[in-house]
Amino acid sequence: MKNLAVNYETLIRVTRSLSKSKDPEKIIQMTVESIRSALGLKGCALFLMNSKTDELEVAASDGLSEEYLNKGTVSALHSIADSLQDGPVAVYDVGDDPRIQYPEAAKKEGIASILAVPIMVGDDAIGAVRVYSAEPWEFTLDDVNFVQALAQIAGVLIEMSRLHKGQSEYIDVLATTCESPAL
Repeated sequence: MKNLAVNYETLIRVTRSLSKSKDPEKIIQMTVESIRSALGLKGCALFLMNSKTDELEVAASDGLSEEYLNKGTVSALHSIADSLQDGPVAVYDVGDDPRIQYPEAAKKEGIASILAVPIMVGDDAIGAVRVYSAEPWEFTLDDVNFVQALAQIAGVLIEMSRLHKGQSEYIDVLATTCESPAL
């Protein structure tokens, strides 16, 4: 990690910007860019859970190739699955860890270590943030806490924006119904 003060500055800047946005895509993209930039690592991706398929779907990424992002479906049950139930998981060597679903693709991408952090809303994991390093990296508690804080903030804001969008759609339906000449 670069510097703890930089991470606090990043948290302040990101929370200020995120609190102004109602667009989940902007929230997600800003989150991954901020994490990658603050930690100075190879890449970062934010995945959202597809509860119908138990797959993690890439919502945004920074620093990763399209080839790596399109390597195949990411199973929430097989790809660092314990991070969704038990909390953050750091993988020091992607080539020698059975929790990695696509170790060859990770090595080809130049990834040495991964930190996986769940995005929680209440007691439910709605996704995960994963941070990727090009060199073997022992993630510190400060690294983990920083990524976890941004993942939690993003999770709350994603949920709020989903609720806001649903509320807006409901209001539009009610307005259309009330304007209907049949009433």
